[in-house]
Amino acid sequence: MKTIKLSMAQALLKFLDNQYVSIDGVETKFVKGVMGIFGHGNVTGIGEALERSPGSLSFIQGKNEQGMAHAAAAFAKQNGRKQIYACTSSIGPGALNMVTAAGTATVNRIPLLLLPGDNFACRQPDPVLQQLEDPSDYTVSATDAFKPVSRYWDRIVRPEQLITAAQQAMRVLTDPAETGAVTLALPQDVQAETYDYPEAFFEKRVHILDRRPPARDAIARAAELLVGKRKPLLIAGGGVHYSDATVEVAAFATAFGIPVAETQAGKSALAWDHPLNMGGVGVTGTLAANRLAKEADVIIGVGTRYSDFTTASKSAFGNSDVHFININVNAFDSVKLNGVSVTADAKEAIRALHAALAEANYASGYAEGELAGHKAEWDREVDRLYTTEHADGLSQTRALGVINESLKPSDVIVAAAGSLPGDLHRLWRPSEPKTYHMEYGFSCMGYEVSGAFGAALAEPNRNVYAVVGDGSYLMLHSELVTSLQEGVKMTVLLFDNSGFQCIHNLQRSQGSDGFGNEFRYREQATGRLSGGYMPMDFAAHARSLGVSAYTVRTAGELREAIAQAANEPVSTLIEIKVLPGTNTSGYESWWRVDVPAVSTSPKVEAAQRAMAEETSKAREI
Repeated sequence: MKTIKLSMAQALLKFLDNQYVSIDGVETKFVKGVMGIFGHGNVTGIGEALERSPGSLSFIQGKNEQGMAHAAAAFAKQNGRKQIYACTSSIGPGALNMVTAAGTATVNRIPLLLLPGDNFACRQPDPVLQQLEDPSDYTVSATDAFKPVSRYWDRIVRPEQLITAAQQAMRVLTDPAETGAVTLALPQDVQAETYDYPEAFFEKRVHILDRRPPARDAIARAAELLVGKRKPLLIAGGGVHYSDATVEVAAFATAFGIPVAETQAGKSALAWDHPLNMGGVGVTGTLAANRLAKEADVIIGVGTRYSDFTTASKSAFGNSDVHFININVNAFDSVKLNGVSVTADAKEAIRALHAALAEANYASGYAEGELAGHKAEWDREVDRLYTTEHADGLSQTRALGVINESLKPSDVIVAAAGSLPGDLHRLWRPSEPKTYHMEYGFSCMGYEVSGAFGAALAEPNRNVYAVVGDGSYLMLHSELVTSLQEGVKMTVLLFDNSGFQCIHNLQRSQGSDGFGNEFRYREQATGRLSGGYMPMDFAAHARSLGVSAYTVRTAGELREAIAQAANEPVSTLIEIKVLPGTNTSGYESWWRVDVPAVSTSPKVEAAQRAMAEETSKAREI
């Protein structure tokens, strides 16, 4: 057996550089490169390997470990999980900064390879700088924190262990049912240790992602249930995009007259003006989709994990005779809500179910004009929200209307947290698939700017816009600098509403007078954060980083700034001053947020009674 002597870090890069995926006969190099921030723990291990022997892997210098890992996840998401960047960090705080991003990737089923540095395996210099010491278990280190947020975790304490660990890592990263964050903890001494690796370890490996066909009996069970139902509703989740099944879903819905609602991850599966697209469903859903969900006698969930926002905390489906058909490549999701489980690739399953229903001459039983009426009513509501002017300033919904009107159909928006995801889920009108990039599985504040960089890196021929609130921007905006460094342009649309207004609205709806969520000065008389709003010049901050920037306060100024930003050669930020509390809410939806039964405020106690009453109506399974 031929061998090659390499350090463990060199061997890891050489292995990663030769991994490919093949889907429907199309082969793609899986690992594009490595994002990293160097410190002790990786600079002389992986750092040396990246400097001297990177192969064809590119290196991108992150500015915050969480930010670069979000960017890597967004890159993979925008690429349909067909290509990734790995992320390397030092030990201690550098490693722990990536834990949030690991959770975000795992919840959203996005492949993310994390390579944090770790303590010395030999223990000779212990305790090394930044090392945790657990007196009851000396094998514990900071990287153990990745275990609950990783789909696969390993610590490489001997260089030869890389051979099996790397193969297991690729198994999980490329599996559409199991994918998420993969963490390989790399002790800093082991990274530099050498081993005679077999040359076969570095041969080109093509991971063929065979589409999982549905079981014939599963399709028969689903079809048998469907043919007895008159008011079906299809819920399109993120799996529709990852399976490249948007065409099949449209054809299926059209053939049988089945309305389609979308989750945050599934939005843009159908063009907004498709006659059967009823928009977002659930807590942040449209009136059309939520009314249809209440009446539906069967829900066809395609590639959705049925989060509480999709199901309105299991209250969205009001028909006592409603049943569920769950099409998902992951059996963990396909068994939810006591549904008929079709564990299969979404494209293959939809095609098979289409054929079965066609053979049965199935058609939904909606009255003539019923679906068109629901859609027309909601379209009028969006038009109203998009065009309503306020005498005292610019509303959030009016600003979104201007942006939606100004962007090209192929432009991509990226968002994640705050009140904007609710408004975007309800109001945004995408015309093309993969133009609505929302991280809402973890709703991670700070994802937006980093995610926009990752999405722009994945699709350099599209314009990418981060749609972000001032709260999220303040939490994490570091990869704006990386976008300048890499010459990857993106545009940040920063909605300045002076605080965490989404949660401010939530707490007030449950009996609070408003506490701790707005960016106000502390009042000396009361000791509370109830003084005047803090004036912030986000455009000036962006300019100080080298970013082009504009500040707008009116719809006309916003429209002009978007046009000018399109001609800027570098990343650009548009600071949009909007009125607090001008987001959307309601539309016959509900979200469970438990409230104390005992409080000094009668309003809180009243809110608790109302919440308890609604909770009693929700489904148990």
